[in-house]
Amino acid sequence: MCGIVGYVGSQSALDVVLAGLRRLEYRGYDSAGAAVLADGSLAAAKKAGKLANLEKELVDRPLPTGATGIGHTRWATHGGPTDANAHPHLDNAGRVAVVHNGIIENFAALRDELAGRGHALASDTDTEVVSHLLAEEYSASGDLAEAMRLVCRRLEGAFTLVAVHADEPDLVVGARRNSPLVVGVGEGEAFLASDVSAFIAHTRAAIELGQDQVVELRRDAVTVTDFDGRPAEVRHYHVDWDASAAEKGGYASFMLKEIAAQPKAVADTLLGRIGAEGQLTLDELRIPPQVLKMVDKVVIVACGTAFHAGLIAKYAIEHWTRIPCEVELASEFRYRDPILDARSLVIAISQSGETMDTLMALRHAREQGATVLAICNTNGSTIPRESDAVLYTHAGPEVAVASTKAFLTQLVACYLVALYLGQVRGTKWADEILAVVRDLARIGEEVERVLRTMEPVRELARSLAAHDTVLFLGRHVGYPVALEGALKLKELAYMHAEGFAAGELKHGPIALVEEGLPVVVVVPSPRGRSVLHDKIVSNIQEIRARGARTIVIAEEGDEAVVPYADHLVRVPVTPTLLQPLVATVPLQVFACELATARGNEVDQPRNLAKSVTVE
Repeated sequence: MCGIVGYVGSQSALDVVLAGLRRLEYRGYDSAGAAVLADGSLAAAKKAGKLANLEKELVDRPLPTGATGIGHTRWATHGGPTDANAHPHLDNAGRVAVVHNGIIENFAALRDELAGRGHALASDTDTEVVSHLLAEEYSASGDLAEAMRLVCRRLEGAFTLVAVHADEPDLVVGARRNSPLVVGVGEGEAFLASDVSAFIAHTRAAIELGQDQVVELRRDAVTVTDFDGRPAEVRHYHVDWDASAAEKGGYASFMLKEIAAQPKAVADTLLGRIGAEGQLTLDELRIPPQVLKMVDKVVIVACGTAFHAGLIAKYAIEHWTRIPCEVELASEFRYRDPILDARSLVIAISQSGETMDTLMALRHAREQGATVLAICNTNGSTIPRESDAVLYTHAGPEVAVASTKAFLTQLVACYLVALYLGQVRGTKWADEILAVVRDLARIGEEVERVLRTMEPVRELARSLAAHDTVLFLGRHVGYPVALEGALKLKELAYMHAEGFAAGELKHGPIALVEEGLPVVVVVPSPRGRSVLHDKIVSNIQEIRARGARTIVIAEEGDEAVVPYADHLVRVPVTPTLLQPLVATVPLQVFACELATARGNEVDQPRNLAKSVTVE
């Protein structure tokens, strides 16, 4: 989860590092720190709390100017968010500095071992053992990269490590295992970071680092080896967005910017994937048609918001392909001994491509012989690299911790996969696919229409700021939308919010309904699912009769809900399976505005980080 930046070049390393950390603070904001090499010595500063605390500290007590440095913004795992536990961590001599993302599982044994040799450790973190081990290995070899390789071979768990040594002032060394790290290559300078957004203002030339690799960064050279010192193959790639995409662009928050960017993000996900005759051309899928024709089960694995996208995808996949589809929480998947074989298609959905639970689930699936398809937003990340194929969503950077445009583009990608399976297997006629594709092509415009009508939703959200609980109800594809609406409110407003399948009301949840309780109801179309529509109207009547304040999301022209809606939010008419693309947007706006009214910081909600890279 933590954010890491490393730099070597001719600029002020501290300036580059701090600018990179600002772009990475979404990954963790419990503490921040930096270290700079200058004049043969190492100087470091670190502070609990957000990056602004570190910046104030550096105004009061500046670090020397140097051209090599590292930095870190932390999401706390081992040890609380204190000054002592903030990174970088140094050895006792103050010659080595290390920053770390991940968890070192055998740190306790290593810590005891170091203490037995007289090392004094000053923090509660697992990271600090690495700085001391590196110092020991360096004293024997005089080679920081070799010291890193030797230390990494002793570590268990998931980690990205970046280190500098005062005796090698023009070198930054990094290592990764099950945790993200990417190289940026400039002219006479090089960068290391958890995400390309940290260096996108300087270069768009990037290098993927593979599993169990060590990288040596110098101004004019990048060397990559495995943990045993053997040269490693690397893949160079070009980042297709610029620095402005990672700025707020006049919006009060990144979340507001990203909500507003959804029409374009949806269009970009479709770009180049629809042929002139409406056929799908998912060239990057790389799974032979004969393999897809043999698939007899689809399993979707994901976490959080991506899991809700998977729940919606299940309806589309089963309806369009007639293949049974299961949706699993990635964190639970491999622990229940799932039944998979060579005829299983596992779809792993992750915005960052580094979600550890999802990564471990796909590895388990591949061990069982299943074919794995990744749906991801981040080029060069681990999940796409370890999958058999990938469908990138092309949503651009998503900085706010609570996902918005990534969710909508994941849905679009899932629809494309479902249609493509139907096309390859012949379960959908060409004209049927064309009709859905045309509807998808119009969705961006429909999302734009929704966004233009959101002021009443904002006003409603502000009026509910003092409430403690909001319930969400839905049926069919509206049920996962209800779950997503509740999750957004939990993440941002820190309120009790629950999503329920409306048909389950009478089986327990209706006991929660009391006078004045706000209940958001996602109503299916009366055209495509008239039976479900009639049933949910009955549900609205049931909760209203018990005093609920009903907030009804219904499509334009649906008059049957009007008598029972205290607040009516209209969305454009869309095919039933595509309705989540428009019905989710008001819930995003609602949660964002309500959280703002409660005085919360929507981009960086408490206790959360954007990319969950630990289990």
